[in-house]
Amino acid sequence: MKKSLLSSLVLIILFFGSFVPSNNKDIKDGSKIEFTEFTLKNGLHVILHEDHSVPLVAVTVLYHVGSKNEEPNRTGFAHFFEHLLFEGSENIKRGEFDDYIENSGGMNNANTTYDRTFYYEVMPSNQLELALWLESERMLHAKVDSTGIETQRQVVKEERRQRIDNRPYGSLLEETLKRVYTKHPYKSSVIGSMAHLDAAEEIDYKSFYEKYYVPNNAVVSIAGDIDTETAKKLVEKYFGTIPQGKKVVQPQIVEPAQLAEVRDTVYDNIQLPAVIQAFKVPARGQSDYYATKMLFTLLSDGESSRLSKSVKDEQQKAVFVGAFPLDLEQNPSVALAFGIASMGVNPLDLEAAMDGEYEKVKDELIEEREFQKLKNQLEANFYTQNSTIAGIAETLADNHVYGGNANLINTEIENYMKVTREEIQEAAKKYLVKENRVTLHFLPKTK
Repeated sequence: MKKSLLSSLVLIILFFGSFVPSNNKDIKDGSKIEFTEFTLKNGLHVILHEDHSVPLVAVTVLYHVGSKNEEPNRTGFAHFFEHLLFEGSENIKRGEFDDYIENSGGMNNANTTYDRTFYYEVMPSNQLELALWLESERMLHAKVDSTGIETQRQVVKEERRQRIDNRPYGSLLEETLKRVYTKHPYKSSVIGSMAHLDAAEEIDYKSFYEKYYVPNNAVVSIAGDIDTETAKKLVEKYFGTIPQGKKVVQPQIVEPAQLAEVRDTVYDNIQLPAVIQAFKVPARGQSDYYATKMLFTLLSDGESSRLSKSVKDEQQKAVFVGAFPLDLEQNPSVALAFGIASMGVNPLDLEAAMDGEYEKVKDELIEEREFQKLKNQLEANFYTQNSTIAGIAETLADNHVYGGNANLINTEIENYMKVTREEIQEAAKKYLVKENRVTLHFLPKTK
């Protein structure tokens, strides 16, 4: 009982502690997040942020490989490896990776996007060396064999059934992006094709691992209760001898320009129709990126946002309406707007209501009061994201990979604050047009 209670207390501390605001960043005083970064001889980039707010450390490893890096007939590999690399290694028995974390009072997880795969542990700070050893094992000699492959193949199949195939609106993103992109690999879903995973052989998986899970395609980002000099030595100890891999070249596929709206209908096991609109927008950090990000925040961030207030509350055309950009690394990225129609509402009427809000942004300059509220929202979101040790570690890694500058964690908010009302209006006129979008109507299947 005492052991169980102690374990529960440790988990509570870990969960909330990893979300405790860092004392290096305060919204009001504007203090900067201090960090140290360096690159090992094998190409591994390392970022260290020392913060003694709580006795915890977040250890993260970002591999610059996502679904966009996959072969057209082998989709789903990046997400598959997110699962497979928990199988163990030459020095970690199968299934014991999580045991090391849990027995040390830690927590861990991973996620995959179109652009990267991300692993992390949040541990008591005296377990930093353990976390680094585990991640070095994952990078150096993970178990990529037939037993693990078949085990995780079944896990991923079940995940697809639960998250996409058997969930209402679960295929929304997949159905949309395969119409948005005609050539770029962003057209493939992150979870990929089960047929491709079934057809792949062990050599295919080994080749993928050897190509992408190498130090020169990774960033180790550590934040929390560490001594920077000690952490440097430990990173060198566990990662310094890992051989450098071949240079990873990101896809250079140019998506053809879209000249007309793409419209289609998808029938799904749903009760209420839905309208999905996908607009091509600038990729992360590109020209107009910050203006379009603010544009979609204006449209859909919070209950008082324009789409929610007008389409859902006032017109009652939707039970839910929202919009968000995917923040993809390569041009063009995508921003999605979607609404689930209220009972008895024709999807065309819902679409017209959504379009009406776009026209208002294009025709009328945002009032100063609403503009200031918008900037306050962006500022709050920015600092909330970067106010925890786990969030800081992830943001530092993301900024290094996508922006080429980890210090964007301190300066990127300035790019948002520089955007003018006129630039948001121009972004709406440029990107919120029918010729630049894919429109899908999700309709209930007929019995």
